Amino acid sequence: MNIFEALRKDHEKQRLLLKILAETSGDTAARREYYQELKLQLEGHALAEERHFYAHLLEKDATIDLTRHGIAEHHEIDELLAKLDDTEMSSPAWLRHLKNLQDKVEHHLADEEHEFFQVAGRVLNDKQKTTLADDYVNEMGQEMSTATATA
Repeated sequence: MNIFEALRKDHEKQRLLLKILAETSGDTAARREYYQELKLQLEGHALAEERHFYAHLLEKDATIDLTRHGIAEHHEIDELLAKLDDTEMSSPAWLRHLKNLQDKVEHHLADEEHEFFQVAGRVLNDKQKTTLADDYVNEMGQEMSTATATA
């Protein structure tokens, strides 16, 4: 598996969780559970992606601007998650904030998959793509294990 396949796999999980959450209502156990899973996925993904993908691309002229843009979008996503955390799940505002998060995440994923990955694919060699994927997957596994253990 290369880094792009690993990232796309997690992107699909994020899209699915957002879709499921957007169809929930009220302060229910299901909504809380899906939201916790989404939050863990987004936070773990951002951390692992920044450490094992973005960090290597900050060193390349061709990808520095795209990498900075991606990191900025991760911060915007973090702010939207904080807004959701501070809003009652039973409030109509919670669903509005979730829709804003969904729009931001889907925009971010599309940027990565349709532009960033193509440029990054030209500056990374095959060995780097595989090594970065291994490191990313291991980090995601650790993040999910740690989060599950503390939950």
